[in-house]
Amino acid sequence: MGLRLYNTMSSRMEEFAPLVDREVRMYACGPTVYDYGHIGNFRTFIAVDILRRYLKQSGYAVKHVMNITDVDDKIIRNAARDGVTVQQYTAKYEKAFLEDAAMIGIEQPTLVRATEHIRQMAEFVAKLEKKGIAYRTDDGSYYFRIAKFPQYGKLSKKDFSGMVDGARVDVDEYEKDSARDFALWKSPKPGEASWETVIGRGRPGWHLECSVMSMQELGESFDLHAGGEDLVFPHHENEIAQSESLTGKPFAHFWFHARFLLVEGEKMSKSLGNFFTLRDLVLKGHKPSSIRYLLTSVPYRNQLNFTFDGLRQAAVSVERLRNFRSRLETGKFADGSNDEMQALGKETEERMRAALDDDLNTAQAQAAIFEMVRRANIALDSGQLRSNDGPGLVSALNSFDEIFAVLKDDDLPKMRHVLDWAKADGREEQVSPELRDLLRSGQLPDAEIERKISDMKAARAARNFQLSDSIRGELTAAGILVEITKNDIRWRRK
Repeated sequence: MGLRLYNTMSSRMEEFAPLVDREVRMYACGPTVYDYGHIGNFRTFIAVDILRRYLKQSGYAVKHVMNITDVDDKIIRNAARDGVTVQQYTAKYEKAFLEDAAMIGIEQPTLVRATEHIRQMAEFVAKLEKKGIAYRTDDGSYYFRIAKFPQYGKLSKKDFSGMVDGARVDVDEYEKDSARDFALWKSPKPGEASWETVIGRGRPGWHLECSVMSMQELGESFDLHAGGEDLVFPHHENEIAQSESLTGKPFAHFWFHARFLLVEGEKMSKSLGNFFTLRDLVLKGHKPSSIRYLLTSVPYRNQLNFTFDGLRQAAVSVERLRNFRSRLETGKFADGSNDEMQALGKETEERMRAALDDDLNTAQAQAAIFEMVRRANIALDSGQLRSNDGPGLVSALNSFDEIFAVLKDDDLPKMRHVLDWAKADGREEQVSPELRDLLRSGQLPDAEIERKISDMKAARAARNFQLSDSIRGELTAAGILVEITKNDIRWRRK
């Protein structure tokens, strides 16, 4: 058995099999770049990144396309308010999104932008009109006639049998339990961005954008379409209707949707004061690796309750993994091997694969790696881990990190970039003392820390505990945590 995923279309778990052997074509709805991305957005983007990474680890060639929605109602409204072009308005937020995605370990997919595909979108509408599925209104807008697609609702499982033929909605986003003909193409309003095309002057509707760009890059029928649960209706339902009406083929064969998160047990909302962008959390002194770890700690189809206690525990978990890897890389071990340790790495990799094959059960994969760390640390402490045992354990750690991407100790440069942004953007009052302390600790080079640790060891060997405590105090003040064990002194940055 290989990877099994929950398919929203069938409402059940299915074995994932791409249309072309060992090649996966997947499309994920990306950001609408009208503001900075919040942690709910990034939970979905990370879930898709986990899927992408696991498919690659499993030997698939993956073509992963993600759209950048750089024209929609909000963007046009905000650009007009600020007196700038749509492109000028979105450039800032697209740049920030790509920086944030890289900061949190998301591998960059092939990016497509709505404004670069206007001609193809207009041609798509023209073809639908020719088939009698789209119709033009007096103001020059075009709408999709839902009554022409009897399967409408098959993804969301909503019953639209009683819908009113000809009722229309022209906004990009709407929350309705009843369907109405939706806008494919919108005629220009005074002051709005618009383009001259074969169907007249105007601009595309949001739902149209994803259909055109996904099929342009991946073909008329592809393997998997991903996004947040909020996109099932109307966005993905509308994509299916317009795409399949045109081609007569299944649009996407798997539909992958990540659940929303709560913050401290409540729905995230600016009015509740629990709305956080990724940058907000970094300015509070939380490492990107900790944020990524927490956002992966609950399987993507389960609701995650994001708490600051959980975020602090995630930081401890990441440091435990990094410290374990350091022990394996720097320790001195007796020659030979230990049969139990020889088997442990292989067993762990098998347990992680079994967990991820089960609809990307990230929680069980994390449990497997920590069980390995627990057992191996016991062997390390008792001198039972031998020189030939390390490679298998390191291999399991590497396999884990190919998916979770938290072991590389590169948080501080990323956080320093956010600090620099905050200063340049006039947000220096948002920079927490915790972030400043953490960045100060990063200014002490590793070599200098190692020298002070050596001085501590020498002082303790000479029973000069006053000097040892003094050096430890210096390191603590610089943001370095020092752990004194029976046989060694270890350190890590806060």
